[in-house]
Amino acid sequence: MPLPDLDSFLSPRSIAIVGASSNPAKIGAVPVRYLVEHGYDGAIYPINARADQIEGRRAYPSLRAVEAPIDLAVFAIPASSVDAALDDAIAARVKNIVMFSAGFAEMGKEGEQAQAEFAARAKAAGIRVLGPNCLGFMNVARAVYATFSPVVGTGANEPGSVGIVSQSGAFGAYAYAMSRERGLGLSAWITTGNESDIGVADCIAWMARDPATRVIMAYLEGCKDGRKLRDALDLARAAGKPVVVVKVGRTELGALTAASHTAALAGDDAVFDALFRQHGAYRARNIEEFFDVAHGLAVAGLPPNKQVGLLTVSGGVGVMMADEAADAALEVTALPAAAQAMIHARVPLAATHNPVDITGQVTAEPDLLEATARIMLGEAGHGSLLIFLAAFGATPAMRILQQQMAQALRNDFPGRLIIFSTLADTAQQRALEAAGCLSFTDPARAVRVMAAMQFFIRHADRVSRSDAETSWPGAIAAMPAPQDASAAPGPLRRVAHNEADALGTLRAYGIPTVPFHRANSPDEVIAGARSLGFPVAMKVLSADITHKSDVGGVVLDIRDADEAVAAHARILDAARSSAPNARIDGVLVARMVRGGVECILGARRDPALGVVVMLGSGGVTVELLGDVTFRLAPVDIGQARAMVGELRTARLLQGFRGKPPCDVEALAEAIVRLSRFALAAGDSLESVELNPFVVLPAGQGALALDAVLLTAPPATANASSPAFAPSVSF
Repeated sequence: MPLPDLDSFLSPRSIAIVGASSNPAKIGAVPVRYLVEHGYDGAIYPINARADQIEGRRAYPSLRAVEAPIDLAVFAIPASSVDAALDDAIAARVKNIVMFSAGFAEMGKEGEQAQAEFAARAKAAGIRVLGPNCLGFMNVARAVYATFSPVVGTGANEPGSVGIVSQSGAFGAYAYAMSRERGLGLSAWITTGNESDIGVADCIAWMARDPATRVIMAYLEGCKDGRKLRDALDLARAAGKPVVVVKVGRTELGALTAASHTAALAGDDAVFDALFRQHGAYRARNIEEFFDVAHGLAVAGLPPNKQVGLLTVSGGVGVMMADEAADAALEVTALPAAAQAMIHARVPLAATHNPVDITGQVTAEPDLLEATARIMLGEAGHGSLLIFLAAFGATPAMRILQQQMAQALRNDFPGRLIIFSTLADTAQQRALEAAGCLSFTDPARAVRVMAAMQFFIRHADRVSRSDAETSWPGAIAAMPAPQDASAAPGPLRRVAHNEADALGTLRAYGIPTVPFHRANSPDEVIAGARSLGFPVAMKVLSADITHKSDVGGVVLDIRDADEAVAAHARILDAARSSAPNARIDGVLVARMVRGGVECILGARRDPALGVVVMLGSGGVTVELLGDVTFRLAPVDIGQARAMVGELRTARLLQGFRGKPPCDVEALAEAIVRLSRFALAAGDSLESVELNPFVVLPAGQGALALDAVLLTAPPATANASSPAFAPSVSF
């Protein structure tokens, strides 16, 4: 679990600034000035051997000279001075350090080594470290300003309920300014820099427990400890605190840039998508959405249900809103007949299905607006209501009417999400927000906020689980015992696995596979084929040949003994000719399986996030459409079913164009078993792929027709494995 002891760090009772200065041009001058100006009520100890006093506070030559408890030391010094300063901090029994100092892991291998040595010494002394190469932090609720960012000097943010944590100092400063511009009050603001110790996950976990924080915003460039991040997100979800995330590095170029900037592992972006979705964090795709969603949560909170009402004075924009809502998968259902009749009684020409268009009649009867809104919130029971007023909403009379409506509707329908969309200046937006309502010029932005609210509602009842089915140790313990004691129980043997080895190991752990036999001679081929029953398929067995078809190593639909003998000779000749250096272990004889829908199942060990499970559509579809979905292990049966539904080609599994529905439940169970197998394999596993994995008609099950199992050699067991490439194998 994320470490629970950051309160003395983020809520320190005493702060020392190493490198404090009276020169306003020096970095060390800034945190002292901020602390004094903003009324920090703890002890402030400027550390400067050449000064008697700084900002009206006595200066000390060293941390040891303070001779009083120091909760936090701010290192505003160059990298060349930090080792001596750490010696001083250890001697003074300092509890925590913020390191502004740059020149560490972000500079390359030498800096990385220096950072690791510093972090190890601090850890041995029981000192927590934020940074290096960071802008520090602010606990706005407690007037702690342990930062040198100039953004505070341009105007302070009001205390509020939103916490921001950012790996990037520059983005963090921009986020602070954006929050101030929007009137979004902050509880805490933290930049983590190189994360030699304290990272984003630690900060999210602290905010989850912080009484002043209700909404958490996080900016990520990479992740070094996926388990800790997952636990932190679960902790926030259990506390009922929504987390809104921006994760950069979605493209290969972006990922490389992120790594060079923060020395963090960017990882496979699709895996991060899965992580956030799985643990209830909403991923915003741009800065505008990042702040729109967080602002909406802070101002209005989550609505009580997923039903969405769209109210407009323009039919055309109503259609546009409906399109946006459909794209966002919002629940825009028709109003009950009684509610529609009530609106028609006032406006006979109104469109009352949903969106509801009360037409230009509202200009003559402005009270129609509130009356219709009340019907939609009351009789129709909408949890969220978007009201589009066009330019009409900017008139003085309508500005006042909106404010009155906002107050009245929130009083009479507490907890409902009410958003106005019209031309509105900052003063009008603030007035509506004071009543708990939102205002956007573009209704599409409002729809995206509502979609984010729906996301959080869906996850509201999914708290962090520790039962046997979903916990890490429990997931392994719940896995069926191997049927064959020699089939690699526990961690995998770090040896090359041919297809028969792979299928046998997976089958021993309860994963369904095609019946097969190994054969090293024509007689064994015939015996195996007759045992299975013709027709059969035959393949070359070699751990050195992954793509067997490419070397002529596969023959299908073999119908009798003569064909089997001929196929055996042809396969071995072709493999030896095309891959003369490959080790050949004979051939695999497998039952021919017809019908069903082909998928790809896989799992790999991500260096930062752990075991990642993949489901993809079969054949060329996965290559053309990128039709894949991911979860981080352990995967329970509900998550597995959701994965199946997320495929673009899911309809093929449900019965398409007269074909029978497939055994989706068997597919979901196989996903769960693969997840458990991959966890049990430990760091011996590099990747496993079942391709194709055929899903037969309902009631007939599903099974792997082929498998590739790669283990990590001892020397590289923790090395980064390649990203998913299901078209060629893992």
